[in-house]
Amino acid sequence: MAAQEMDNSTTWGKELWDQFDNIATHTQKGIDFIERFGGFIRDRSAIEVEYALKLRRLVKNYQPKKSKEDEENEFSSLIAFKNVLKEVADLAGQREVVAENLQNQVLQGILLLAKNLREERKKALNQGATLTQSLHTQIGTLDRAKRSYEKAFREAEKAIESYHKADADFHLSRADVEKQRVNMNIRNSQSEDAKSEYANQLQITNKQQQQHYQIALPEVFNRLQELDEKRTRGMKEFIKRSADVEYEVSPIIAHCLEGIVKAADSINEKDDSMIVIEKYQSGFQPPGDIPFEDLSKPDPDAANNSQTHNSSTGLNHMTGKGTTKDKLKKRVGIFGIFTGNKNNLSTDGLKEDFSDLPPTQRRKKLTAKVQELQQKVAQEQAASDGLMKMKGVYEANSMLGDPRTVEEQLNESVNRLDRLRHELLRYQKLLEQANNQSFIQHSPQSNRVIQNGQRSSRHSNGSSNHENSHEDNGEDHPDDAGSLSSSSASPESGLGTSHTSLPGSGQGSTNEQPMNEEFYEADTPLGTCRALYPFDATSEGSIPMSEGEELQVIEVDQGDGWTRVRRFSSKGWEEGFVPTSYIECTLYA
Repeated sequence: MAAQEMDNSTTWGKELWDQFDNIATHTQKGIDFIERFGGFIRDRSAIEVEYALKLRRLVKNYQPKKSKEDEENEFSSLIAFKNVLKEVADLAGQREVVAENLQNQVLQGILLLAKNLREERKKALNQGATLTQSLHTQIGTLDRAKRSYEKAFREAEKAIESYHKADADFHLSRADVEKQRVNMNIRNSQSEDAKSEYANQLQITNKQQQQHYQIALPEVFNRLQELDEKRTRGMKEFIKRSADVEYEVSPIIAHCLEGIVKAADSINEKDDSMIVIEKYQSGFQPPGDIPFEDLSKPDPDAANNSQTHNSSTGLNHMTGKGTTKDKLKKRVGIFGIFTGNKNNLSTDGLKEDFSDLPPTQRRKKLTAKVQELQQKVAQEQAASDGLMKMKGVYEANSMLGDPRTVEEQLNESVNRLDRLRHELLRYQKLLEQANNQSFIQHSPQSNRVIQNGQRSSRHSNGSSNHENSHEDNGEDHPDDAGSLSSSSASPESGLGTSHTSLPGSGQGSTNEQPMNEEFYEADTPLGTCRALYPFDATSEGSIPMSEGEELQVIEVDQGDGWTRVRRFSSKGWEEGFVPTSYIECTLYA
């Protein structure tokens, strides 16, 4: 037995043979203590779960919002922060692992141990109580035997004394003396019997008491000692196990921390600066120097152009040239009247040809669009090839399927493929045009550009004399609003008749009457353009053109996606607007 294997000099059965109640109290407190330790593990596990939950909520709350543009141009600091959030989420996962292992490997073990200890303690205490009760019963029997012996002994002595008195008394008869003698013998016999019973019970009691205190009860106490030491060993093991739970996840936690450090090391401020350049670079050239205007020197071209200027001024009332600055600023907003289906906006609010973007950003968008369309073409081509193979299989074996069903799907796929290829070709041409654009573009922030040594409005009709006359009158044309031509009202504004309408005609369309050439000197062409695609004029103020047709540029695009051009037809000179994305411009130096 385990109790017999213990060192007798250090056992509870020997050293604490008389401390049954204290041992019972101590073992109860020990079990209560380990259950309290189990409560500590349970609460700590709950804290770990709560901590992990809060970490995950933290990661979710600070997760950057996803956008296609940010994914294309992500800063290294943002990428690093996303990696940090990922590592923190992994740390939260490890805290959950710690909580789970504490519950399954530590808390469950503590609860099971406490339950077993309670059952073993109860059995040991019940056995000890039984042994003690048996000893107390035997001692009670011994006390009763002793009292019987004492009573019988006193009665025997009294009978002997009575006999001796009767034998010495000569007045008593011999019968009375004999009676006293018989009574004496009976009492002596009873005393001897009680004495024997007392001696027997004493022997039994001493033997049982020796067995109780040297063997039986020490075994119970040693079992309680073993039980308490088992509880202590369990406490030691569970504390170590709780530390091992932390050790098991420490390599992963260390890896997460290394990932955070690695994310920090990946941040490159120079690369982020280059991303800012790529993201916001417009591609415009800075404005040139503004020339000095010496008012003391007469303008040699003023006399030559005065007649043209006067003619143009005379038409102010029917061309809209005399409109105020407030009306001029409405050009872009009013221009939306005939922005038809040729320049629809995309889902991100940009025009389909991205003509409202700066050159560099437009090239990037066009490149991305070309790549997207190429991918779609490849996917559609693969689908079409698969349908072709399926159709061939069906034609070879009609049992597998009806070729006509596949043929309908194949026709739809071919139509989609043709549309995608046509759209791809269009964007490839737009990209080629954007890459090969030869003339210098200036930022919209510059209000003036230099042309042929004269200062003129950026969106003027090219006549410096007219611009000078406006400056002499103190007028200015803000670049952000977009100026009207100095000799014609914008066709879409509806403020007056265009060059093509004669005074009193009441016609405002540029397509109805030929333009009077005598006013044409006021609109010097800014350059030429070639039509990349055919265009049907469906809106008021626009003119049709055929693919490859050469036209004159009268007013460049002011950011609304339309360019004013001039063409010569059978009706004479026509002037109107065409989509900027449909033409390739070459401006005069």
